[in-house]
Amino acid sequence: MKFNAKNYGINSGEDITLALIEALQKLGDIEGEKNLVFEKGVYHLYSDKAHTDKLFITNTMGDKQWEKGVVPHLNRAGIWLENQKDLTLDGNGSIFVMHGKMTNAVVLNCSNVKLVNMTFSTENPDMHELKVVAKGKTFVDFELDSESKYEKIKGKYNFVGEGYRSSFSKNSIRSYWIGKIPAGEDNTISRILHPLAFNLGIKEIKPYLFRVRYLSTSRFEVGDKFYVYDHLRHYNGIFVDMSKDVVFDGINQTFNYGLALVCQDSENLSLLNSKFLPSEDSPKLVASAADFVHICMCRGDVVLRNNEFAGAGDDCLNVHGIHFKIVSVSGNNIVVKFCHHQAHGFNPLREGDTVAFVNIDTLLEQSRAKILKSELLDEQHISLSLDDASKAVVGQAIEDKSAIANLDFSFNKMTRIITRGVLVTTGGKVRITDNDFDNTTMHSILISDDAKYWFESGPVNDVEIARNRFGRCIGYNVQVLPENTSHKGAVHKNIYVHDNVIESGDEGGFFFKSADGVVLENNRSEKKIRVETKDSQVEQR
Repeated sequence: MKFNAKNYGINSGEDITLALIEALQKLGDIEGEKNLVFEKGVYHLYSDKAHTDKLFITNTMGDKQWEKGVVPHLNRAGIWLENQKDLTLDGNGSIFVMHGKMTNAVVLNCSNVKLVNMTFSTENPDMHELKVVAKGKTFVDFELDSESKYEKIKGKYNFVGEGYRSSFSKNSIRSYWIGKIPAGEDNTISRILHPLAFNLGIKEIKPYLFRVRYLSTSRFEVGDKFYVYDHLRHYNGIFVDMSKDVVFDGINQTFNYGLALVCQDSENLSLLNSKFLPSEDSPKLVASAADFVHICMCRGDVVLRNNEFAGAGDDCLNVHGIHFKIVSVSGNNIVVKFCHHQAHGFNPLREGDTVAFVNIDTLLEQSRAKILKSELLDEQHISLSLDDASKAVVGQAIEDKSAIANLDFSFNKMTRIITRGVLVTTGGKVRITDNDFDNTTMHSILISDDAKYWFESGPVNDVEIARNRFGRCIGYNVQVLPENTSHKGAVHKNIYVHDNVIESGDEGGFFFKSADGVVLENNRSEKKIRVETKDSQVEQR
């Protein structure tokens, strides 16, 4: 069934926030396949009218990161899909402009849902470019991007927009997340000290041009661009939770405040033919304050094909599970705990799932059990009744072996990635093929696994990395680095790396730790490819 959005009072050029909420409520009551089609145009969504509710989103806000007076985990979104089934939102190439800080879209407890042919744009986002246009021995002249707005309050300059006001120098001494794009290298980015750190004064020369005094200006060059933004991941691009068979096709996001697409406790997810990058008419070159895609505790098939990513404040893609720490054992009942401060408050451990008991030092599986009952006790703890908890040991960890995803990451392009290209720690079938890794400031592909720090699980056992082009990177093109502190056997197995082209100069190459069944074949580079190993079995053909 096809429905015209205009018939629900959703008109191009207007504020559609409330009309869209009402339309989605009505469509939710209709059985069968439904397609809500927007006439091509520009639609406006406002944060002060958006649907609001509590959301616990993995790898976003820690309990101690919420500002005073803010309700923890309270979130709002321009498009809120909840309990929807068999629904397609077809933007028909339209632009959805977000006014104020909010998440672009939420997909919660849905099945067979699609978002297609839509561009999300943020009006005057809290991300600002400062470009060096002149320098002397003790001063630097910065030009502020034309999209930003500012005002002077009590002698201090502030960035201002809907829902925010922040000093130019806010957190300048402690900021470690600032992005720098050096002069003449628009596709290169790295983390750097805040450009206004240790300044001796800021003076407005003319609108959007500021002279900043320093003891030394040696760290600046004319043409350098610095990106100043709020690193707290309160709002995100698109959030998917407890959903199944979700497809994003032709979805463009020009900016988001945290993770561009974050999915947790869901099954069968696809991101196709999409672009997460700044709009062509924007002076800015950074599109995300954090990861572009983050997949946690998901199942089934995760497919990312034919997408473009440019300008990330963190990784391009991270796919992982969670190591929960065992805090108590009583018979066949155990209590486990979320241990990373940015992940808690949801329960992905389902009845009928198989869990493995994991030694946190070796990261090796000790035995398995089946979940008979699972209950979220509070934001941090989950109670599990198992068919056999005789091998459970307080202080050790569990991994849910049923909540692991297959990954198909293919025909994607990425550049200006401030950390790593792809992190993958999932025991499913992993295929990373035919991609263009242009600029990663850290390793192009990292296979990790740890149960003491980030608590991101788990071991891989079927990985193919093939026909990729690895351009500029700092680090290895493929690094296998489980964070085990004791080697008692291979953590990762069966990794086939072949027919890749390496153009990373003096960087690049491969590193393998605690990995068996690694095969390297027909990888090409103008320079000798470095291969480093530790406690691993690697075959080079």
